Amino acid sequence: MSAVSSRLPVFPWDKLEPYKKTALSHPDGIVDLSVGTPVDPVPALIQEALVAAADSPGYPTVWGTPALRDALTGWCERRLGATGFAHENVLPVVGSKELVAWLPTQLGLGPGDRVAYPRLAYPTYEVGARLCGAEAVVYDDPTALDPAGLKLLWLNSPSNPTGEVLAKEELARIVAWAREHGVLVFSDECYLELGWEADPVSVLHPDVSGGSYEGIVAVHSLSKRSNLAGYRAAFVAGDAAVLGELLQIRKHGGMMTAAPVQAATVAALGDDAHVAEQRGRYAARRAALKAALEAHGFRIEHSEASLYLWATRDEPCWDTVAYLAEKGVLVAPGDFYGEAGARFVRVAFTATDERVEAAVKRLG
Repeated sequence: MSAVSSRLPVFPWDKLEPYKKTALSHPDGIVDLSVGTPVDPVPALIQEALVAAADSPGYPTVWGTPALRDALTGWCERRLGATGFAHENVLPVVGSKELVAWLPTQLGLGPGDRVAYPRLAYPTYEVGARLCGAEAVVYDDPTALDPAGLKLLWLNSPSNPTGEVLAKEELARIVAWAREHGVLVFSDECYLELGWEADPVSVLHPDVSGGSYEGIVAVHSLSKRSNLAGYRAAFVAGDAAVLGELLQIRKHGGMMTAAPVQAATVAALGDDAHVAEQRGRYAARRAALKAALEAHGFRIEHSEASLYLWATRDEPCWDTVAYLAEKGVLVAPGDFYGEAGARFVRVAFTATDERVEAAVKRLG
């Protein structure tokens, strides 16, 4: 076991504990803006669907119920612009982090293979490569990479941590390059419904895909858009050949979404009203925190989408973390996401309205 764990980096959040203790000592309590975890209630119609399916004594299927697959294909066509989607183009997964971490292993990658992801990125892309013994490669422009041995290319738009959105034309250019060189593209689009100053586009959109899903798969999650992080509800969509292979592997591994969660997912994807309501909450919190940080001397870069503000005081990120912790505000250091983030912090606006208001006052 130690041979496997030794491949992995130190779990980054453990480094934040001393600063969390400082923030907790603030007389008015901590304002934790370090993790993008939902804090608002799960919408009632989703809870009701979960409860109605609570009597589920039998094993669920890895591929999900026909009703779930209908919901997934319908949502992809309605929301992402995908066309001609069939059940073979979708596959539910047990939360998107599980998929990201184990995808290279499930694809059969290993030593001698390369997995590429953005220079500033969600740490689990690197973890997935390390778990299977593949080489992890970072990029600024993926089309500048040497395609030799490159088996998996991660895209992430909107980006975690920066909130940057790739334009439709840029996505199309990258997809065309990847197809030319036989590189499989997985696009992490978990924040796609949280665009503020840009309109994020999926790789499944015909203007990007060219009407074919060959070599491309999109990753989506209900954690952010529906407050379902606790449900572990996510799915992948795209190339039927890739998903068919993953389905067979995941059947052997028993990687099944719980039956009540499948029912809740159907309800969540069939309703847009709760998504708009939650967007409104996040928009207000984002506006308040952005104004307070800028008035306090921070510069915000990118951040046109997602649940984060990518902020800097042009100093080492841990100095900024310490400074804000003294004010009882906890944020994530930018170097959690790569060396290129060493002078930035990631500020989540997923705290309650009351806690966001507290942070604004402390910055004011």
